[in-house]
Amino acid sequence: MAPADINVDVLVIGAGPTGLGAAKRLNQIDGPSWMIIDCNETPGGLASTDVTPEGFLYDVGGHVIFSHYKYFDDCIDEALPKAEDWYTHQRISYVRIKNQWVPYPLQNNVSMLPQEDKLRCVDGMIDAAIAARTATTKPADFDEWIVRMMGEGLADIFMRPYNFKVWAVPTTKMQCQWLGERVAAPDVKTCVRNVILNKSAGNWGPNATFRFPARDGTGGIWIAVANTLPKEKTLFGKQGEVSKVDADGHKVTLKGGKTISYKKLITTVAVDQLVEHMEDQELITLSKGLFYSSTHVIGVGIRGERPERIGDKCWLYFPEDDCPFYRATIFSNYSPNNQPEKSVKLATQSIADGSKPKSTEPQEGPYWSIMLEISESSMKPVDQANLMRDSIQGLINTDMIKPDDEIVSTYHRRFDHGYPTPSLEREGVLKELLPKLQAKDIYSRGRFGSWRYEVGNQDHSFMLGVEAADNIVNGAVELTLNYPDFVNGRQNTERRLVEGSQVFRNKATDKADAAGAAKVIDIEANKAGITNGTKELPTRDRAASKTSSSSHARKSSKSVK
Repeated sequence: MAPADINVDVLVIGAGPTGLGAAKRLNQIDGPSWMIIDCNETPGGLASTDVTPEGFLYDVGGHVIFSHYKYFDDCIDEALPKAEDWYTHQRISYVRIKNQWVPYPLQNNVSMLPQEDKLRCVDGMIDAAIAARTATTKPADFDEWIVRMMGEGLADIFMRPYNFKVWAVPTTKMQCQWLGERVAAPDVKTCVRNVILNKSAGNWGPNATFRFPARDGTGGIWIAVANTLPKEKTLFGKQGEVSKVDADGHKVTLKGGKTISYKKLITTVAVDQLVEHMEDQELITLSKGLFYSSTHVIGVGIRGERPERIGDKCWLYFPEDDCPFYRATIFSNYSPNNQPEKSVKLATQSIADGSKPKSTEPQEGPYWSIMLEISESSMKPVDQANLMRDSIQGLINTDMIKPDDEIVSTYHRRFDHGYPTPSLEREGVLKELLPKLQAKDIYSRGRFGSWRYEVGNQDHSFMLGVEAADNIVNGAVELTLNYPDFVNGRQNTERRLVEGSQVFRNKATDKADAAGAAKVIDIEANKAGITNGTKELPTRDRAASKTSSSSHARKSSKSVK
């Protein structure tokens, strides 16, 4: 076998949040040699940002920053450290239903619905509460969970139609173990009280407050994170595109012919595509049991002041069939830099009702923008050729824009892998597929690498990479991958960016301690505590905490004697 062009201990494929998390941790540990590659020139993956020719920014999906992990916060704050780098928002979300705006989540705000629908929802919730007292089995699927938790009224009015628009599969074909903090279960007493008093409930969910970058959209965060990594260990662009993964030979071949040899591989490639690169027929067949939907992201830039009826709304939900999209984000509300300045002159491309503009001469703003998301699958096809037209009509139908509004910019991008569906078959596939890959020294992680939507937010994705790196180097448990409810139900403060490789340095000389000076050559021996052919019992020293929060970082095993 010919020698590889590049040899590393750990190779990371993909420079989205997961791959950057792995690279960030490997760089901090400063142990195994590593490299990160991506076929895109710009890092960010599914958390990147596009810019239209007219200067409107659109994230490739609805992304905001809220976190379950201090380590994630540390890395983001290191990349964008200034107060002026961020805007902090209170989430203001509504459901568009029955020609009105109902505060989100709807199941906590049935008091805002028309009288007949209130009655249907309350009847259903009471029936569900009574049935729950005698239930002896867990719900078999997402649909059964909805009925048990909320009743038939809410199921029919909102949960079934909305979730079909999101997932592009019926709720009967989805499991319910993924739910956790994702779906609010209504409190029957509170709902009935609010119905009687005609009150609405307050905000719910982990993202009631969120951050958004002042410039460059969500993608700017990950460009900034990538810029904290040593350039010599990155390979981005066409030169980093993978054509083949030789799992048995522990070698990756790039499109240009260059080869990279590795001991461990962390890959964020969609796992169904990964096994195709591996040409492993057994795993290809196994991956066929995974289901996903595609996502269309539509952007519409509009001339004029933001309407009062839109106000400071953040993102909005649409369960009904008067529009193709399931969610809309008022993207111009996140940052004034998400659209051109008022002084920029843009031509009117069309009038919202489809008529031609009276003038095509460029004129000044101001401008505002809306980003829409539409799902697609074999069970929910879309008319791609007319999707922009149908989306703009949907905006008119839902009173988001007016028929005579001037549209100055449009954006449409389709993502084949949009949502990893928590289907009934998912866990059976993953419990077999991921261990088989790991037995080949391949850690498949990330939104589609590990295929678990419940840990698919940016903070989760980043930490899937961080924890994979820690497992490789130190044998640490991957909590985010294996225990989603655990990490989502607590503040995860154990790892800190200021406590890692830094605590292994001699402050007097600013040089690595002798015990940690050598690079890790044998990763498995390192994890097992083997040095110079002998096995020593590793000690579990704790690093001194630098903060009053008493968060501790375990020392890397390479520095433990």
